[in-house]
Amino acid sequence: MAGILPFCKPKSSGKHRGNTLCRHGHHKWVTDKERVFDTKRGQLVTRLCCKRCAAVKTKLL
Repeated sequence: MAGILPFCKPKSSGKHRGNTLCRHGHHKWVTDKERVFDTKRGQLVTRLCCKRCAAVKTKLL
């Protein structure tokens, strides 16, 4: 016999897990080591990416 699959609707807490903090401005910033130099500005920049929602921000050194 085949295994029985549960057909239940996913909870909203499981669907939005990990995004609730980012929606309220509490990102988890991690430095991106690949891209360090900005060619347009000609300066060194630190590129920060959010670990949860993949938002990007840059900071000049």
